[in-house]
Amino acid sequence: MSKVIITTDSTADLSPALLEERNIGVLPLYVRFGEDIYKDGVDITTEQLYDKVSQLGYLPKTQAASPGDFETFFKGYLDQGYKVVHISIGSKISATYQSAMLSLDLLETKDVYIVDSQNLSSGIGLLVLKASDFAKDGMDAKAIYESVTKLVPKVSSQFAIRTLDYLHKGGRASGLSAFVGSVLRVKPIIQVNDGKLDVYKKSVGKMSKALDIMIDDLLALKDNIDNHYVFITHSLAPDSYQYILDKLSSQINVKH
Repeated sequence: MSKVIITTDSTADLSPALLEERNIGVLPLYVRFGEDIYKDGVDITTEQLYDKVSQLGYLPKTQAASPGDFETFFKGYLDQGYKVVHISIGSKISATYQSAMLSLDLLETKDVYIVDSQNLSSGIGLLVLKASDFAKDGMDAKAIYESVTKLVPKVSSQFAIRTLDYLHKGGRASGLSAFVGSVLRVKPIIQVNDGKLDVYKKSVGKMSKALDIMIDDLLALKDNIDNHYVFITHSLAPDSYQYILDKLSSQINVKH
């Protein structure tokens, strides 16, 4: 049976330890501060990125990986005899998916399968881990691709933010009600719908109120949740992470 490798890009936000444990390949995307370009997760960490934003007073530009980047990345695995299943950041969120697809013409191969996650961050990560499980169970690359593609519309991703400023300035909030975040004390709750970011609900007051809304939404669906994986993801907000974890740990029996 052919060897299968699961790969993704750095926006999946999976920890280095988990990536190593699962033997998951990662292609870094790029962030640019002025003339300085960094590989996400390689040349700059999340903490360092936020430090630079605070120091410089502006947001970095994001840059998708090029078709050439993907060609080199995939070829490294193909040359080792692998068939590749790649889980990409959503095509409506980044040009990265299109770059990955274009690289297939350069490689002239049918041994790379690319899944449009229609998601971001741990919404991608969840699909990556499911793909890894399928590979461990002995599925071939095509079957993994087909199985993960069927899971794409079943992934639910939402997050609460203190302001829409970062998403709006970073070009990720073009379809959102950007004015909402400028209203004092309003905390937008963003949901991924059909591969795009939408303002799902709005909370007024403390951040914990927005977190409670998300918790209640999740618990309302708990009988339909695949409890193998539930992600709680934060961006330099450990208190919010712990708040959600404490609320959910006694309510949902999660395996991972």
